[in-house]
Amino acid sequence: MLLVVLIWGANFAVVKLSLAEFPLLAFTALRFTAAALLLALIVYAREGSLAPPRGSVWKLIGLGIIGNTIYQLLFIVGLNLTTAGNTALLISTTPVIVALLGAVLRIERITRHVGGGIALAFAGIVLVLASRGVALSLDTLGGDLLVLCSSLFWACYTLGVRSLGAGISPLRITALTMLAGTPGLLIAGAPQLVRGDWLAVSWQAWAGLAYAAVFALVVAYAIWNASVRAVGSSRTSVYSCLIPVVAALVSWPVLGERPTAAQAVGAALIIAGILLTRRQPKRAGVLETEIHASS
Repeated sequence: MLLVVLIWGANFAVVKLSLAEFPLLAFTALRFTAAALLLALIVYAREGSLAPPRGSVWKLIGLGIIGNTIYQLLFIVGLNLTTAGNTALLISTTPVIVALLGAVLRIERITRHVGGGIALAFAGIVLVLASRGVALSLDTLGGDLLVLCSSLFWACYTLGVRSLGAGISPLRITALTMLAGTPGLLIAGAPQLVRGDWLAVSWQAWAGLAYAAVFALVVAYAIWNASVRAVGSSRTSVYSCLIPVVAALVSWPVLGERPTAAQAVGAALIIAGILLTRRQPKRAGVLETEIHASS
């Protein structure tokens, strides 16, 4: 998960540079198409088949649409209607939503350590992002609501992956859900794909697209799904609180955005929160999957 944090943290700067030359929806459609095809080849080479377990086809299709098509479109359109600071803050609510929704649906119990760690990490993320500038207002309300809805859909995807049986590998889950979610993104990006002047796009922008497809989607999604299956949704999602910290550090040399002292304090709170969620419960009755996770 620390590798995922590094990949996604750097992805903000990479995508920002590439989008100076790519239309937004076309960029999303291209990177998901490339990632889905690459994942399909990898799974077929490693496991010899892409076939899902019996009875899980519609669930995987649903997860693909929720976690790829709907989540990505809500996030992209919302980001276009609000500020980057607001977007980062609202996306950071994902661990809280995952924990609360998982408890309501009785998929996962919120232990004392997990609940305290999420609260501590979220306080840190608010401090980090407040120092960079967050301005919630009526002017950005539409975009803010779309981004918040995207967090809800990602939480549903994460919990859905958690509920899948043991008869399918995390890598195959990633491939099948991405294959299911990509057609919707292709339809949304089709007008921009047709009108795009692709010969005018620099190799640096294409390299950014490759990074966003191979690392931010193929590698990171596979690790995320594996972590959800191994240690649970809440303990996995809390790591996402570290992503804005890494994004700020990467943006310093790449985009010239200098970190502040408040961001350093916020980062310390986030790290403390993540370490707290990793502590094992002392009593054996608390979530057997959580107890096995750290072994």
